[in-house]
Amino acid sequence: MDKVFEGLKPELLWKHFDEIRKIPRCSKNEEKIREYVINFAKKKGLEYEVDEVGNVLIRKKATPGHEGAPGVVLQAHLDMVCEKNSDVDFDFEKDPIRVKREDGWITADGTTLGADNGIGVAAALAVLEDDSIVHGPLEVLLTVDEETGLTGASNLKPNWLKGKYLLNLDSEDEGVFFIGCAGGRDTIFKLPVSRRKAKGDAFEVKVSGLKGGHSGVDIHLQRGNAIRILARVLYEIDGVKISEIEGGNKRNAIPREARAVIFADEKDVKAAVEKVLEEVKEELKYSDPDVRIEYSPAQGGEVLEETKKIVDFLMSLPHGVLAMSLAMKGLVETSTNLAVVRSQEKEVEVVESSRSSINSSLEFVCKQLKALGDLAGAETHQPPGYPGWTPNPDSELLRKMKEVYRKLFGKEPEVTAIHAGLETGIIGKNYPHMEMISFGPTIRFPHSPDEKVEIASVEKFWKLLVETLKELAG
Repeated sequence: MDKVFEGLKPELLWKHFDEIRKIPRCSKNEEKIREYVINFAKKKGLEYEVDEVGNVLIRKKATPGHEGAPGVVLQAHLDMVCEKNSDVDFDFEKDPIRVKREDGWITADGTTLGADNGIGVAAALAVLEDDSIVHGPLEVLLTVDEETGLTGASNLKPNWLKGKYLLNLDSEDEGVFFIGCAGGRDTIFKLPVSRRKAKGDAFEVKVSGLKGGHSGVDIHLQRGNAIRILARVLYEIDGVKISEIEGGNKRNAIPREARAVIFADEKDVKAAVEKVLEEVKEELKYSDPDVRIEYSPAQGGEVLEETKKIVDFLMSLPHGVLAMSLAMKGLVETSTNLAVVRSQEKEVEVVESSRSSINSSLEFVCKQLKALGDLAGAETHQPPGYPGWTPNPDSELLRKMKEVYRKLFGKEPEVTAIHAGLETGIIGKNYPHMEMISFGPTIRFPHSPDEKVEIASVEKFWKLLVETLKELAG
């Protein structure tokens, strides 16, 4: 085990996380991590199945004497968000995540850590390995492609799972029980463009230094959106023509970086960069004090005739919190994330990712975005989204877990919902009578290279998981 993890408890969990962080597992590329968990199951003599989309289900018999207890499903996802800083030399298809221990946290070196949801997977495997843990009939469900499409959960077949209770190990605040989540839907715009030969000098304008983060969990923190800032700069430049534009990588991450190659008069570029940088430095001084806007000479190709339409469209698209919940204090109810822009030969693609805990509100936001796309002459595609998870504050599982938490830590856990898509919402469609709770250790800045997990919270998360299984075993 890497020396970074030496002495950390629980040892089995950190052992598995150390192995997991060495394995490529970007979304839709889970073959090697699936092979790891299957080999683990074989080695431990455990029954396992793999379904048509690649989800893995491992079953372990109950501790002797507890065969009649209700079945429990431990659920986590195999994939991770693969993000890195642009100046970091790293290949997610072969390089192990480089880890560091700093001030009570485990973090990575310029990349996402993969604690989301590697810690959950590691915890589930550690439970399967540790025969001293008391539990009833146990199932471990490890799903694929959670981060980019919730594909595994969406294709989960009915009647595969037998358990009465499901413990989702994919939350990011120790001491918080999540019993509800937002639904979500993407909007993909394709704006047709034509090109012509460029005239004048080319410059690259780049926005960087932003924190980014999860487009649901972190949307209320009012962090800067690199695409919006870039659009502001371009809007200020007289007669600007775009040759290339790109920003953002993932629909569920707030864009940290964006760039454009443009043709314009240098004095206009310089004036626009300085003006917008001064403005956003003031606007983001508490959320993103390290924001940078820079320009430099570049080699440009042909320019887009529809530059003004593209800039106007990016300026008009909404981003951020649209409504706060009046039912649950502090919970974001509805939001949207301007996530990706990418120029291609004959079109510019833009992606918005919207969320709401109220289905009608989500539908209305998507209609607004469709209307904006129509006004801009874009081809607009809105794939089917995913449902929210309606809270059940009276569930037996919640009552028992609250009791366990009080006994362990001498205080009440917080019970809430989350403004993000959880697989529980989708699993609940096929298993409507299954009681579910999502919980986990404290993870900060998931989906960004600042991602980190608090060491002490992992041990508390583990103790809660073990004692909950014992309590549910009767």
